[in-house]
Amino acid sequence: MAVRDILPESLKPSHYNVLITDLDYNTWTYKGLVEIDGHFASSTDKIVLNALDIEIDRATLSLDSLTSEAISITHDDHAQESTIAFNQVASNGSTAKLTVEFAGNIRNDMTGFYRSKYTPVATPAAASALAADSCYYMLSTQFEPGCARRALPCFDEPNLKSTFDLSIEIPSDQVALSNMPVKKISPVPDKQNRVIVAFERTPTMSTYLLAWAIGDFEYAEAFTNRLYSGHQLPVRVYTTRGLKHQTQWALQLAPKFIDYFSEIFGIDYPLPKSDILAVHEFSSGAMENWGLVTYRVSAILFDEQSSEERFRDRIAYVVAHELAHQWFGDLVTMDWWDDLWLNEGFATWTGFLAVDHVHPEWEFWTRFVNEAMQSAFEADAIRASHPIQVQVGNVAAVSQLFDLISYRKGASIIRMLANHVGLKTFLDGISIYVRRHAYRNAVTDDLWHALSEVSKVDVSEFVRPWIQNMGFPVVSIEENGSQVTLKQSRFLSTGDVKPEDDTTIWWLPLSLERVPGSQDALSTILTKKEDVFDVNQEFYKINANAVGFYKVNYPPERLSVMACQLNRLSTEDKIFTISSTADMAFVGYSSTTEMLDFLKAFGNETHYRVIKQALDSVNVVRSIFYHDEVIKKGLDNFILRLIENNLALCGWDSRVGEDYNTTLTRSQLLLAAGVSGHPSILAEANRQFTAYRTDPLSNPIPPNLRTIIFRVAVANHPEDSVPFLVKEWENTATIDGKEICLTALGHTGNLGLVESEVLPLLFSAPSNSAGSTTVPPGDMQFLMTSLADNPATRQLQWNWMKTNWSNFETKIGKNSTILDRLVGATLQTLTDASVLLEIDTFFEDKDITAFARTLEVAKDRIRGRAGYFWRDHVKLREWLTLNGYV
Repeated sequence: MAVRDILPESLKPSHYNVLITDLDYNTWTYKGLVEIDGHFASSTDKIVLNALDIEIDRATLSLDSLTSEAISITHDDHAQESTIAFNQVASNGSTAKLTVEFAGNIRNDMTGFYRSKYTPVATPAAASALAADSCYYMLSTQFEPGCARRALPCFDEPNLKSTFDLSIEIPSDQVALSNMPVKKISPVPDKQNRVIVAFERTPTMSTYLLAWAIGDFEYAEAFTNRLYSGHQLPVRVYTTRGLKHQTQWALQLAPKFIDYFSEIFGIDYPLPKSDILAVHEFSSGAMENWGLVTYRVSAILFDEQSSEERFRDRIAYVVAHELAHQWFGDLVTMDWWDDLWLNEGFATWTGFLAVDHVHPEWEFWTRFVNEAMQSAFEADAIRASHPIQVQVGNVAAVSQLFDLISYRKGASIIRMLANHVGLKTFLDGISIYVRRHAYRNAVTDDLWHALSEVSKVDVSEFVRPWIQNMGFPVVSIEENGSQVTLKQSRFLSTGDVKPEDDTTIWWLPLSLERVPGSQDALSTILTKKEDVFDVNQEFYKINANAVGFYKVNYPPERLSVMACQLNRLSTEDKIFTISSTADMAFVGYSSTTEMLDFLKAFGNETHYRVIKQALDSVNVVRSIFYHDEVIKKGLDNFILRLIENNLALCGWDSRVGEDYNTTLTRSQLLLAAGVSGHPSILAEANRQFTAYRTDPLSNPIPPNLRTIIFRVAVANHPEDSVPFLVKEWENTATIDGKEICLTALGHTGNLGLVESEVLPLLFSAPSNSAGSTTVPPGDMQFLMTSLADNPATRQLQWNWMKTNWSNFETKIGKNSTILDRLVGATLQTLTDASVLLEIDTFFEDKDITAFARTLEVAKDRIRGRAGYFWRDHVKLREWLTLNGYV
């Protein structure tokens, strides 16, 4: 077990009284006072607490009716601790009050207490929000996983829960928010236009959930249908002035989710209000601060007139995920970061559950199988993966665990378990778990105990290998008449499983459906490496509805039969079988040609998620074989033939009353056709772009077509479109417009323009740009991910990252989450194995603490991609030629 690098036992906190004053928008500094009540867990004359980039000016200790001054205050930046020594010894169990006066910085790295720059869309904006650099700012906090210590001295560990009283001095023309409602607003006698905003006391909670925000805010409000303490709960979405009209979609959803979670968890939402805040600069999608959830603007705001439709379900899911955290994570918190998945895996699964409940017509679980589950497979199919429940020594290593394993594999295992014991039984167990550990901390075994109690089976016995071991199995099938031999073995994307890799025996719910709709599917379990089962020779399927977290390797002959039986497969079955077939080709268990032969059967498929899975699978192949012109051309033509029937029916324009999936399908088909070079699609996209570039006001592009038209433009006419989209990114007023522009810019093949116009957006202005705007660190992922996804630019981006590494460390080095994410995005799509030595050489003298695990993940992915290329490129070339695609 990893040794936890935690605070030594000294004062154990029970309550904080925090005062923040003297906000300075010129020097970006503030002052603070924190009083911490608690008791001593051991006899000592020192108190050690967390502080980073905080200057402690003075400290006193009130103990046994005596108050003494600190005799020394020392800081350890590496440990992120301050040690305060006194001339009296506190005895074990004695109560005390520690008072600390300190000064801090309002940061610009999206951690701790930080500032976000924005352009006001309404005038007059609050005068005090205008800083000395002539830009407008809002202020907010981001304390997870261990960044409360960057804002105030505190005991910054999840199991050191306390209550909090917070007061903030702010300009009188701005608004302050925190976890709890405002208790009182008082003028500051000796300061003009300043007020102190005091908030009600919080429930017992962890420091990483404390939050506050200050800005020129306005809000829109809705209410729950259920009553809480006799009243409907107010739900507000706050924005900077002029944006509240874009809050209505979130306000339709949030009260419904709160009511739903209160019902299924068996415990009412515990706070007197639920606030949501759109933050202009943000590292991730959102943060679940109790009672004050903060969001990236594009993850919460939606304009019915100008937003692209695909952002609608993104917002729905993120809102559900964060509100689920109000129970999973906030009310009940993991004891230590080892159990981060208890927060994130459950919030992910519950987010999908809630969206499916509110919008069943979206068939949201098909998205889970297509996106969440598949991305979890990709992350877990490498040696450098990690178990869901992973031992963490210190908070510095935690940021790398906010990944697809903790979120999406965790959710996949929960879904598998819930299906096995039954959803109602599962939710009954969750209710027991939440009520039993409310306002306290819990570990994974606490959850298994609750679930075992209601299901009357030892849940931990069959689920523990999934949680404590990395990886997942592939079930290989050998047919013998009316029987099949099923064998489970570890799946690795590099295809080189060794005996030491394959020691786990997973509990596998086979969901073996022998005839369509059979009722025995859930009762068939594989609990050993190999076993024999009866099947229906004419039709059977394994892992029906993609319930289990494993892959299936069907024999080629069975795939041929299934290609003629698509009407017997559910939507989830189709998605899962396509992805399994693609993965078998990737690792060499089958071939790309067998996968493509199977995909040809989906030419008349109409479900958005099935089409997307088929196109995703081909796009992986195209990404790896891109530089072989014959293969690239052949795959483009394969895609065009695959979608031609549906493309002919979809048209360019949305129809009145069409369902949500139809809208998404149209966008998917047009984008695939445009990227693959369909002549009429290219011509129309170029026509619309030219008209828009000439006169944007008279020729607006429909919101759902911007991604398609911009992608086609940068690929076909980069000299005109790239500079235009740079300016569009700088000036767009639409909430999702910046993300769409950055993503499109990364897909140009003109390397000269990438070097002169696109890459400099990250650190310096383009050479021919009139402004000096650069991409905020929180948005860099959109541009860098698209450059890495673009086979023409991924090597160029890696070279550029090496050249500009010092700029990376300067701009984002203090935000380990973003640094980790950008390094991974840049490296993991490279295909040439020779780059592995280059990566090791470049990083050998660098501090890789924030992304060490991600480097190993990226290198494993490169090995898998390189092996795939050399194994299949000759056969793939021949197949595409023989079948008339070239």
